[in-house]
Amino acid sequence: MSSWIDSWLAGTSATDAAEAEPVQAYRGERLGLPEDGAGSIASMGRRLGAFLIDCVVAGLITSLFVHPHLTDPASMQAQNYWSLLTWLVITVIGTSFFGITVGMALLRIRVARIDGAAMLGLIRALPRAILVGLVIPVVIWNADHRGLHDRLVGSIVLNIR
Repeated sequence: MSSWIDSWLAGTSATDAAEAEPVQAYRGERLGLPEDGAGSIASMGRRLGAFLIDCVVAGLITSLFVHPHLTDPASMQAQNYWSLLTWLVITVIGTSFFGITVGMALLRIRVARIDGAAMLGLIRALPRAILVGLVIPVVIWNADHRGLHDRLVGSIVLNIR
């Protein structure tokens, strides 16, 4: 006699998995995106590079207004919090209205809505930026290299060229 847990422990067979989701030849194929060039899915390296550039820009902008004392931990912590807020503002404004941030522009990638709408908008850009700040949703991605943060708000990161 088989119990309900037998089917759960057995998992899905290879034929069931093959029927559930077809294998892609490249990232973005099932979304109808090109394999490379403009409109293709941006690589993880470019995304990470853009994020790091944006963090540096936010830190530099913050240092114009908040003068940290390197020997004072409280002062440095305040600098870090203000830099995080600056990064959040830069990211939300840049992605919601223009689809790019400074780092994305330098590395020629952009954020777009998956449904093809022109702008991401504040309603999608704010939760996306907050989830990027949490880091964990960013490192959970699917076969198209869309992070959990992008899947939750309906966005995708594409190459400009």
